Amino acid sequence: MKRIVTFALAAMAFAAAPLATTSPAAAADTSISVNGGGIAFGYSDGYWDRGHQWHQWRDQKEAQSWREQNADHYYDRRHDREKDEGWRDEAWWNRR
Repeated sequence: MKRIVTFALAAMAFAAAPLATTSPAAAADTSISVNGGGIAFGYSDGYWDRGHQWHQWRDQKEAQSWREQNADHYYDRRHDREKDEGWRDEAWWNRR
């Protein structure tokens, strides 16, 4: 009986292994949409999130995708060339 339980536990561990490896990837995929929903202002070198934290774009694809969908809140220059490092007091996301 002990062998059957051990085998069953091992089988469940192997079956769950792909789920464990896909969960972070799924989270990474959704982070663009979460970040996309949480981005306040985008700049060529990164973005401010709505919690007033600065982030660099992960890659050009992420920057381009957000820029295309949010052109009104993207500024084609480095954030450090702006007053207050590019943070703006407008909360456009509350007016949607």
